[in-house]
Amino acid sequence: MRTVLFWLAIALLLFGFLFPVFWVYVTSFKSPDDIFGTGLIFEPTFYNYTYLVEVRPSLNELLNSLIVSIFSTLIVMAISIPAAYSFARFNTGNGHLLFITISTRMFPGVVAAIPFFIAFKELGLLDTHLGLIMLYVYFNMSFATFLLYGFFKEIPTSLEDAAMLDGYSRIDVLRRVVFPLIKPGVAITTMFCLIWSWNEFLYAFLFTRRIARTASVGLSTFWGSVEIQWGPMAAFMGIAILPTLLAAWLMQRHIVRGLTFGAVKG
Repeated sequence: MRTVLFWLAIALLLFGFLFPVFWVYVTSFKSPDDIFGTGLIFEPTFYNYTYLVEVRPSLNELLNSLIVSIFSTLIVMAISIPAAYSFARFNTGNGHLLFITISTRMFPGVVAAIPFFIAFKELGLLDTHLGLIMLYVYFNMSFATFLLYGFFKEIPTSLEDAAMLDGYSRIDVLRRVVFPLIKPGVAITTMFCLIWSWNEFLYAFLFTRRIARTASVGLSTFWGSVEIQWGPMAAFMGIAILPTLLAAWLMQRHIVRGLTFGAVKG
């Protein structure tokens, strides 16, 4: 009986997670007349995808999301990995600097919207890729540093001491000994930062207009006071979720290891 209930609960969870995604793709292949009038029986059409290319070009918004997400994540990881290692191994700042770093995630992002908006307006960074990248680096860096700090703390210092006795420098130890062990943690942190940057809406909505507008903001333009373009919006949503799904699928082995890293101790 317990086995039946367990698999029933799994099936309900999978249905709850997968059915909305399934319905988005089904709707994206429906004509405007079929969206509300039919269920799963309809004549598929590429009208909604053609609309995105010919009537309302949306590829620029997807490209903007790709540029901002990838570059902000790369910068975050390049800064957070050595920072987290420094906090974990050398207790840099005696814990105070780590607390200050983490404190940037302790307040709602909307609180900093007005100060950032005024500063970016004066610096000419509104509606630019650079401005959005800087914002995402600011908000993701503290999260990534704190998450990687926990992973680095799980690596025994005896491994590093043994490597240094063999003649390795501190950089060699980090590159050849620690980093291979920390790969699952780096993978899960990278995925979290990438997905957050790709899906972020508030700052992309406030700080962009047309040039650097991202996919998440572009989705909000399909409804107005007169009508809601359900078909094109579903098609655009179906395209927009593909990069994160693909990235998660390619890195799933490292992600699972990262989520369970340090869970079992010998």
